[in-house]
Amino acid sequence: MHVTIEYMILIPALILQIFLLPMLVGVAMGQWTTDRQTLELQQTASSLSSIVEQTYLSLNHTSILSCKFNSALNFQATVEGYNYTAKATLQAVSSADYGASKVLSITLSLSGKSLTTTTDVTLGQNAKWLNSEFVSNPPTNYLIAQKFPDQTIQLSFGS
Repeated sequence: MHVTIEYMILIPALILQIFLLPMLVGVAMGQWTTDRQTLELQQTASSLSSIVEQTYLSLNHTSILSCKFNSALNFQATVEGYNYTAKATLQAVSSADYGASKVLSITLSLSGKSLTTTTDVTLGQNAKWLNSEFVSNPPTNYLIAQKFPDQTIQLSFGS
């Protein structure tokens, strides 16, 4: 009689473990993969914003009167097999503490997934952004920067 009661308790518990364990592992691995992809996308966005900021600050120096150059963006082509895109928008902001400036918001999106991340770059009043898109899969992508004689600095993505 004891054996029957043990089987009545243990068999449903074993069946529950057979179905429950793979489901829980699948959920945990899915979340881990998403977190890893998000982190990699954030690191790429941070590097991209740093390149934009350094380019702007270099061109904004008074010793540079006018010039144009392309800076190669040598990022990895995919994030774990997914292409990604970057778009940017420039908005003017003003603050009593910092005065007038412009903020470039760069948004990276993972194609085929609903993962996005945004980073901001503070630029000066003389910054201008040309509407453009960075796509990760062409072999050559550039940040195109041009300084005009009126001190305007125009930035955009190109390939």
